[in-house]
Amino acid sequence: MLYQLYESADNISYTPEAALEVGLGMVKTLKARINKLELGSKLRKDVWLREIDNLLHQGAPTTMIAVCGATGAGKSSILNALLDDNIVPTSGMRACTAVVTEIAYHAAPTINADVSFLSEAEWRAELAVLLDDLVDEGGNLKRTTDLRSDSGVAWHKVHAVYPSIAQEQLIHLTVDQILARDKNIANVLGTTKKISAKNSTIFTQEIARYIDSKDQKRSSKKDKTKDKNKETKKKDHGPALWPLIRQVNVRCNAQALSTGAILVDLPGVADANAARNSIAKDYMKKCDCIWILAPITRAVDDKTARDLLGEAFKLQLMSTYDAHTITFIASKCDDISCSEVIPALGVEDDPELQEIEGRIEQYKEETTDLKKKKTDAVSSMKAIDKQLKDVRAFLAEYEQHKTALENGETFVPQLTTTVHKKVQSAGKKRKNTRRGKSGSPKRHKSFGDDDDDDFEIDDIDDDISDDIHVDDSDEEEEDDSDGEEDTKDESEEEVTVEVLQEKIGVAKEAIKVRREQLNNSRKARKDAVDALSSLKKKEMKAQRDKNAFCSLKRSEFSRDVLKEDFRVGLKDLDDAAAEERNPNSFDPTQNLRNYDDIDLPVFTCSSRDYVRITGQVKGDGDPSCFSNVEDTGIPSLRQWCHQLTISSRSRAAKQFHTHLKTFANSVRVYVDGIGDVTVADRESLREKWESTRGGEEMYDSDDEGMPYWRSSPDPMSVHPFQAFRGMTSRELVDARFFSMNNQSSLKVDARGEPIGVTPRLVKEFGAHVERCVSDLQDLFRDGLEDKCQVGAANAAEVAVQHVDEFAGSMHWATYRATLRRHGSWRRDLNVELVTPFTRNIASSWSMLFESDLFASLSDAIMTCINKLITDVEASAAAGLKDRVHVQSSVSQEEARHALGQTMEVVKEALGKEQKEISRCLAPHVQNELTNGYNLALEERGTGSVARQKAVFHNYVDGHKHDVFDGGAEVLMGRLSTAAETIGKALNESLRELAEKIEVSLAVLWEGTQDAPGQVRARSQIIQSVSELLDQLIMWSKAAEKASTAS
Repeated sequence: MLYQLYESADNISYTPEAALEVGLGMVKTLKARINKLELGSKLRKDVWLREIDNLLHQGAPTTMIAVCGATGAGKSSILNALLDDNIVPTSGMRACTAVVTEIAYHAAPTINADVSFLSEAEWRAELAVLLDDLVDEGGNLKRTTDLRSDSGVAWHKVHAVYPSIAQEQLIHLTVDQILARDKNIANVLGTTKKISAKNSTIFTQEIARYIDSKDQKRSSKKDKTKDKNKETKKKDHGPALWPLIRQVNVRCNAQALSTGAILVDLPGVADANAARNSIAKDYMKKCDCIWILAPITRAVDDKTARDLLGEAFKLQLMSTYDAHTITFIASKCDDISCSEVIPALGVEDDPELQEIEGRIEQYKEETTDLKKKKTDAVSSMKAIDKQLKDVRAFLAEYEQHKTALENGETFVPQLTTTVHKKVQSAGKKRKNTRRGKSGSPKRHKSFGDDDDDDFEIDDIDDDISDDIHVDDSDEEEEDDSDGEEDTKDESEEEVTVEVLQEKIGVAKEAIKVRREQLNNSRKARKDAVDALSSLKKKEMKAQRDKNAFCSLKRSEFSRDVLKEDFRVGLKDLDDAAAEERNPNSFDPTQNLRNYDDIDLPVFTCSSRDYVRITGQVKGDGDPSCFSNVEDTGIPSLRQWCHQLTISSRSRAAKQFHTHLKTFANSVRVYVDGIGDVTVADRESLREKWESTRGGEEMYDSDDEGMPYWRSSPDPMSVHPFQAFRGMTSRELVDARFFSMNNQSSLKVDARGEPIGVTPRLVKEFGAHVERCVSDLQDLFRDGLEDKCQVGAANAAEVAVQHVDEFAGSMHWATYRATLRRHGSWRRDLNVELVTPFTRNIASSWSMLFESDLFASLSDAIMTCINKLITDVEASAAAGLKDRVHVQSSVSQEEARHALGQTMEVVKEALGKEQKEISRCLAPHVQNELTNGYNLALEERGTGSVARQKAVFHNYVDGHKHDVFDGGAEVLMGRLSTAAETIGKALNESLRELAEKIEVSLAVLWEGTQDAPGQVRARSQIIQSVSELLDQLIMWSKAAEKASTAS
């Protein structure tokens, strides 16, 4: 068993992915059972294997999301946060602003990438443009230090690829000469490099070899002395490859992409390379959703966001607003200034903010108190430490003196002598000399009771004097008496071991007391430091809370403003289009849609704080604004990424299970058989309705006995029309039966025409398809041809004026750069020239392609099927009538399901084709005006700018009608061709439908084999199908339950 069995729907945790996964297991189980059956008909084997193959390859759908934003908007950082890994390069490369990067999901644990490079022709074309950007009108080199200028960008790119070519050399070299300078570069062009890494760190290192710009770092003033060495190192650098990159495709195991989302990081700036610009535009055409990014500090105040939203809306050519199509992301929400936000939003009196500010103020007051306690403790420690040093010095001398006396050695006291000298120099009256220091009037206390031998110890305060008690009044008297004695007697007074021992004891006691006091002071300091550290964290947390409060309030305000801006911008677009279509009847007071229902999804995100909170980036510090990961907005954006895919995923899972259920029923009906029916009755139906004699194979087989269809590509898998371009409907039908006409087993009538269910249906289907194609072409002509002609006239009428305004609206250097790029640079002149054309046809175009263009064909096909089934019933013998009627109902249900699938595929294909066609006008105009662009560029020298504008003005004036009338013809021709291609795709799909119907009806005339092995195989497949159908019912109930819960 290749899938899990459940006892009830309540036990199923439903997700579309789980439903698809279980469904694939069911298909594989069914295939294994079918392989054990001996199928009498090769046609049945072909059809069933094709059904299984289609089911197995019916993977989960994808949703392509284009991520747009100006350079510096933080796209790469947002994407990395969304992916929960550092996959998209965020610095050190200019390719990240110019190359399309597609990021998709795969289940493997590695991160893989395909880095594709420009072809030689594409790089030649870009080099030619870059060289023109570097040279001025006089053939001199332009200033290249400004990387924002065209010449700066051009030099940066060329120098990166060819670092050995100096600027002065470059302007004298041709494109061929530059290409010839490095054969290794030529070998890279047109190739694709594959990367596979087990983690993002290795991946970043690997991909940096191709996309890293090695000359990004600039030396600081401190490094000026090393400039010479740096120049030497630069010369050693090999060429950088990032300017040659065409596209990067990344596949990773990111949870955000696990449901089918594909993120496409589009260039943030215009690029000189036409190939990369074309890729970006193609993605904008085929993407399902657009994400617009802008820093929140600019999103509301600047018109950038509004312009981007309007452009995205126009690019999608939407006639009805889809809330999933456009999303706005305001990035860098941690960039906050509370002092600006609070008064701007008027939230000063908000209770939450007041509570936060109260905490901050309280912490500041507590910090001040603790800092004073710390300062006091440090001062006390310093004083005590000084006292300890002095006491220890005297203690050491006492001990040395004592030892000398005990050993009968001579000892000359140093500290004591110094004291005595000070005493003698001060006169008979003792004074506070304190070694020259002024300050406290305290007397210097003496150790011991012997007045003649006492000595002074500086800086011992009241605590020590308490331990070594000396009465001040006595000392005064002693001083007087001492002054009356001869100083010689005082200095010669004997010092005994007992006196020194007593002094040692007093000193040791003083040290003990001071140590205890020092420990207390140290503890007080440590307690203050610990409390300050804890308080600092609390204050930082409170400040973060304040930042987060202000950021969230700003986000709330910004969301409302952006939503309203979008509604206003959308109405402006609608009004402009309506006025352009019919200026006489335009009424600006009438809303074309309910704008109150328009709710633009807006997400406010901080990727920086998200990666700090989650630890995605090491060594990046603490978050500056948010403490809660949910407040960063990244989890909500990730959830939105999943939600954008849910409708397509749910629809795909439902269609898959319906398809599987229909096929499983078909298998069960065949295996069950139709009961006791005479051979004559079976053979009668077989003779009339089977397409081949004896159920033999209708097509050539390969060496393994499998039909060729299995090895040929599915015509709908690559492009719905690609396999059938260049063939008429009749040629297609004839081709499908070419092999049949060369098979002796093919049944034909007296005129040699194929007979049976499949040939009859194919022929009838073909007639209806041919009529459908003709009707489509008539609809296109009737609905659009006149509008196209009027649109072409409108565009031609204003073309010259627009060309002049375009030229006058920009700097002359930008105008020349636009000419060099054939009108497509920072603005696209070709698109602007066709705008009057497209506006005129927009309404009719939308109405035409929103209608159900295939309803009549679908009805006609079902009528053919029903008529055939009725004829089969009528031709059945009496004993088969009831069984034929039952099987007819099954066949009709299978046909309805298969036809519905076919129509959905064809409608989707036509929708994509019409989008492609609607955008063909700008490339056509560019192609028609190429000679004009080139002629204008030939003007050089003084006054060349004015002459260039005049040349292009005259060229457009002389060719405008041909250009736009030709555009109308191209548009109508593409539509006519699309209708024919649709017909070919329909013929192929409907032929398969005809075969499926014959296989379904063939149960009536095919008998099952009674060999013991086949009986067991049929029993097993009946059991498997019954289990499978029961499980499908449970999954259907689980899906309904999940849908109701959401």
